[in-house]
Amino acid sequence: MTTAANASDSLQIGSHIFQSRLIVGTGKYAGYESMREALDISGAECITVAVRRERLIDSAGRNILDFIDTARYTILPNTAGCFTAEDAIRVARLGREILSQLNNPGADWVKLEVLGDAKTLLPDPIATLAATEKLVADGFQVLVYTSDDPVTAKRLKQAGASSVMPAGSPIGSGQGVLNPNAIRICLEYLKEGDPAYPVIVDAGVGTASDVTVAMELGVDGVLLNTGIAHAKDPLKMARAMKLGVEAGRLAYLSGRIPKKLYATASSPTEGTIAGALPASAKNSTR
Repeated sequence: MTTAANASDSLQIGSHIFQSRLIVGTGKYAGYESMREALDISGAECITVAVRRERLIDSAGRNILDFIDTARYTILPNTAGCFTAEDAIRVARLGREILSQLNNPGADWVKLEVLGDAKTLLPDPIATLAATEKLVADGFQVLVYTSDDPVTAKRLKQAGASSVMPAGSPIGSGQGVLNPNAIRICLEYLKEGDPAYPVIVDAGVGTASDVTVAMELGVDGVLLNTGIAHAKDPLKMARAMKLGVEAGRLAYLSGRIPKKLYATASSPTEGTIAGALPASAKNSTR
């Protein structure tokens, strides 16, 4: 994110540094042309691509990578659709091979997803932890999709994950951040003694206000796909998501006022005409 208010507020994940805190997926668009335009409008510098072979080619035989400026974007290969640690590791290595051939800096990392079942698309915590350990040992910088369970999040960081990415709500659900307190505890656990450790909300956000809420919690970024790709107007939504991230980050850095049960006058009471004030207000100014 680059703004006049805070131009140096960059996001670092492992060895990668970005100005935008929005990471955008490339799936589910009506066509590659609209995807390309939405990516541009979003301002994202990092985009995710599912690297399973069947995902790279559409029904017309076109390769998604032909519609992505690999010199402009750092590609984050992901293991979407994997249900075992072994499959995820295999796909991660395939992604590294593809991006190495393209000389893209994303060849050294992976967005790890190991799903528990096809209905909920929630992560399998045991398989995810096992895959994280093996991929870290294999030299990957691992950004790992997980639930909002703080203990699991802590275990994944201990396993060497470069970023832990708790879900706001189930993938593609558009429900936003269902349990903000769980995200807060994840932040507490993950940033204890390491305040720069990047925590990214991944999945479930449906509109710009969801993104803003996530950023106001203090997360370092948001990763999303369906919220833009399936919007009635993906291009307008891409801009809305961009602005939502910026607004939420600035609000978090600014420090919101505390919530109070009763009103607090926004104008000073000093110098007011005493007779114009209710008795309670007169007493409060004595």
